[in-house]
Amino acid sequence: MEVFKSQNNLAHREKPDGGPVSVTIPASPFMQKLGYGTGVKVYLMKRSPRGLSRSPWAVKKIDSKCNRSQQSLYQQRLKEEANVLKNLQHPNIVGYRAFAEANDGSMCLAMEYGGEKSLNTLVDERRAKRLGPFPAATIFKVALNMARGLKYLHNEKKLLHGDIKSSNVVVKGDFEAIKICDVGMSLPLDENMTVSDPDMYYVGTEPWKPKEALQDDGVITDKADIFAFGLTIWEMMTLSVPHVDLGDDFDDEDESFDEDDFDEEAYYAALGTRPALNMEELDPSYQCMIDLFSVCTNEDPKKRPSAACIVEALEASLAQE
Repeated sequence: MEVFKSQNNLAHREKPDGGPVSVTIPASPFMQKLGYGTGVKVYLMKRSPRGLSRSPWAVKKIDSKCNRSQQSLYQQRLKEEANVLKNLQHPNIVGYRAFAEANDGSMCLAMEYGGEKSLNTLVDERRAKRLGPFPAATIFKVALNMARGLKYLHNEKKLLHGDIKSSNVVVKGDFEAIKICDVGMSLPLDENMTVSDPDMYYVGTEPWKPKEALQDDGVITDKADIFAFGLTIWEMMTLSVPHVDLGDDFDDEDESFDEDDFDEEAYYAALGTRPALNMEELDPSYQCMIDLFSVCTNEDPKKRPSAACIVEALEASLAQE
């Protein structure tokens, strides 16, 4: 059953002064599907009330195919994400717009439409066209913008993003704007930049997990995001998934693997380590990004730079050009 039964279903968001504002959320068939995640789908909501042209929103809602217990879990996660996102305001973080509840209790999160495609989609498209690594200047721009967003989360909001990867980065046009999205896995950081709350645990996405997140007694700090950030840079240089050899077994048409040829043992052994680069594909213009990737993916979190240090170094390099 469609969660939103009609285009006239009204939800509410808060005005800056705390008062309610009515928001019309169209039914899913009236919106363009942008993507999906675990238990959720994301749609493009175009807004032109009374003939006025307004910026579109991205609307994340629970997948109606989930069973009742799953829907309850994902609705709680969506509510937590909304609570985090509404307190964030940065040019490199996708902005909060509204949190809506339908008549049947289902919820949706309306966000700033950060861009037409995720960085992951652009990686996939480039791989399918066999174009090779993204230009070094493009990777530099993505790295700087992501680092600025992470610096804001870590230093100003004392939050660990918790799930940095290419699919959680949205890009507008020809890299005109680059924003981090999906703060649903974020965790609070204490004054030592550590996740110290025993009730909070790092989820992340397996191929991007740092070594400490794979250990039962591992201490999670802001440097967990930095490791995943380094692997996102790696994605742009290799057009691959960390620790997964796409090679000839990968079908770009349906994005599937030949499971018989997948070396599961090697994959799990490689998690949390620094994956190799094909240096033959990378000319000297990539050296800055290679160095950044290398230092960010050190297995010892104490040897990884902070987001603030990365921003400082990249901005200094930019000023010298």
